[in-house]
Amino acid sequence: MSTGTLPPFRRIITTNSEGGRSRVLTDAPVPHVLESAPGRGLINLWATESTPPSLDTLDDAAWPVQLEPPAGGTVFRFFQLGPKTVSNEHPDVAERAAAAAFARMGAAHLRVDTRRHPSMHKSHTLDYIVLLKGRVLLVLDEDETELKPFDAVIQRGSNHAWINLEDEPALLMGVLMDAARDPQGGEQP
Repeated sequence: MSTGTLPPFRRIITTNSEGGRSRVLTDAPVPHVLESAPGRGLINLWATESTPPSLDTLDDAAWPVQLEPPAGGTVFRFFQLGPKTVSNEHPDVAERAAAAAFARMGAAHLRVDTRRHPSMHKSHTLDYIVLLKGRVLLVLDEDETELKPFDAVIQRGSNHAWINLEDEPALLMGVLMDAARDPQGGEQP
């Protein structure tokens, strides 16, 4: 069984020269990584501070790694879930670990209802998530669904948690976009 350290990721950023020719601007390891717990963390590849984004700036240069994208912005990331044995802790231990991990991600306020699982959270984002490696259980308030590699989830501001079902780390890729908030707080269609 793997202990689940975060793998290294490489990021290639392209641009255009003054003459309008395409070229590589940078080719380097991803600088924005947050290991929220052993073998579990966020690997931010790119973030934007507005929509539509500008092609004239490097938006992500100063953006800290946190769970939500900037207000009005987006984030493109990989995230890794530790092995299932890490998830099978005593409920009190799991609750303390989840609270600490979400605090490290600047997301303690997103843990609005954790009755089904200590990692349940609800962000005001539209997320496109693809499972790349492993088997993961998506837990919602009323449902659960098992994901296999290349299954995609369109997560629309729902309270949810991701649970790794295997003894090896699971790897997911996501694009998170800040979403408009319903001033009435009503149910989404």
